Amino acid sequence: MTEMLKGIAASDGVAVAKAYLLVQPDLSFDTITVEDTNAEEARLDVALQASQDELSLIRAKAVESLGEEAASVFDAHLMVLSDPEMISQIKETIRAKQTNAESGLKEVTDMFITIFEGMEDNPYMQERASDIRDVAKRVLSHLLGVKLPNPAAIDEESIVIAHDLTPSDTAQLDKRFVKAFVTNIGGRTSHSAIMARTLEIAAVLGTNDITKRVKDGDIISVNGITGEVIINPSEEQILASKEAGASYAKQKAEWALLKDAKTVTADGQHFELAANIGTPKDVAGVNENGAEAVGLYRTEFLYMDSQDFPTEDEQYEAYKAVLEGMNGKPVVVRTMDIGGDKELPYFDLPKEMNPFLGFRALRISISETGKDMFRTQIRALLRASVHGQLRIMFPMVALLKEFRAAKAVFDEEKANLLAEGVAVSDEIQVGIMIEIPAAAMLADQFAKEVDFFSIGTNDLIQYTMAADRMNEQVSYLYQPYNPSILRLINNVIKAAHAEGKWAGMCGEMAGDQQAVPLLVGMGLDEFSMSATSVLRTRSLMKVLDSAKMREYAQRALTECSTAEEVLELSKEYLSKH
Repeated sequence: MTEMLKGIAASDGVAVAKAYLLVQPDLSFDTITVEDTNAEEARLDVALQASQDELSLIRAKAVESLGEEAASVFDAHLMVLSDPEMISQIKETIRAKQTNAESGLKEVTDMFITIFEGMEDNPYMQERASDIRDVAKRVLSHLLGVKLPNPAAIDEESIVIAHDLTPSDTAQLDKRFVKAFVTNIGGRTSHSAIMARTLEIAAVLGTNDITKRVKDGDIISVNGITGEVIINPSEEQILASKEAGASYAKQKAEWALLKDAKTVTADGQHFELAANIGTPKDVAGVNENGAEAVGLYRTEFLYMDSQDFPTEDEQYEAYKAVLEGMNGKPVVVRTMDIGGDKELPYFDLPKEMNPFLGFRALRISISETGKDMFRTQIRALLRASVHGQLRIMFPMVALLKEFRAAKAVFDEEKANLLAEGVAVSDEIQVGIMIEIPAAAMLADQFAKEVDFFSIGTNDLIQYTMAADRMNEQVSYLYQPYNPSILRLINNVIKAAHAEGKWAGMCGEMAGDQQAVPLLVGMGLDEFSMSATSVLRTRSLMKVLDSAKMREYAQRALTECSTAEEVLELSKEYLSKH
């Protein structure tokens, strides 16, 4: 039966394909006393062999799509699967307790997990606990005859349906086959949405219950531009989707012609269009989409993709690769933004009631706990600075004292390197991310000491509205066009310009086509967004008259009291475009 759902349009594109349900199956079972323990041991052997075959296949695919290093996690899983001590203990338990294979497996693997998790002074052994947990789940699935989802194994055109997608899930998606994804939760600013835009695949998030409505193999039509999802569409609807896809492809081809054009408004005013990246691999997409800079390099992925703190040399190589890859164009590197929803298994952070309001980002970097990690990162950045135009940005700054503490580390390490005879660029700009209302309100004072501001609207909005951006119940408060947010942004831009500094934006709002005219009117200097939004934004800016946009922004700031009024006013100024 045909059914239509509406979600949040999170990544442009249109796709029609089979559903691939990426949901965790029910692995519950009953503990049963058995007479024939030999039969249970034989069932265990079959499940172990099936798991081994499956993992070998997954590993081979991972090498192909992600490289040898990323695939090494599966080597650890294969080692666990063939561990004679663990297997003999499971069989011993089956025999001694006359229990079924599922129960023997769980009892022994739970014991190993508890032992390894308790080895707090040995991070390597602690990691083995999660390997055993994953392997136990796989063997149990074979014993129960239940299929585990595996995004890396998708080898035909599919649309992934999930409750949510973790960064590791999205990293395994092969865009040759995965044409779109749809989730129950999430919004435009969640990791999965940002990843979808990087991969250039359509995404609709926040549908509430898509996983309950769809079966594996159902045909799904996804429109990431309108946020519409059709389950088992009719022939007419499939045709309409294909036409919408062709029309979007044509539009993209027109935008592609602007790759080497300057970003100027209809009346000749220039703005800088930059791209946000997570790894050095993303630089190719930045250049292909004609971005004029990297406006945000999220360095925490260096930490999240590593088994331990990345060394100074490892970081230096990553920063150097990005700076060289941008051929002298500016690169804004955000120092480590760990905490909130980004945890490191090897970095023991305190458990907090409100991690988004807690010990995170620069607060960690300038603390006793994180100072060595921070110095290592600053040294690596300083060493890499000779390979391009580096700009360093500190995240989550609330107080001038915090900025001064971080800047002092920068100055000390620069002096140390120069004393060691290591070359460091003299042109490095040092700025802050404005994402806390306290800093936005005091921007006039910060502007006297920083080289630039970059406004992180994703967090600025959630902190100003006191509304978690991942919480569906309060998603109505995520309002980029609320006059309170616009006034904060305007305050930051004016404060920067009063001191002869520049102001950029690296939150998702910078690439939002409805927000761009307002931001042009406020005089934002640099817009940093997903690389895939750069060309469409350049195309939009070409038709904007900056004088008219200034008038529009001024009226929005002074006459409007709600987000709805701002959007209503936009029609008056943008109806011709």
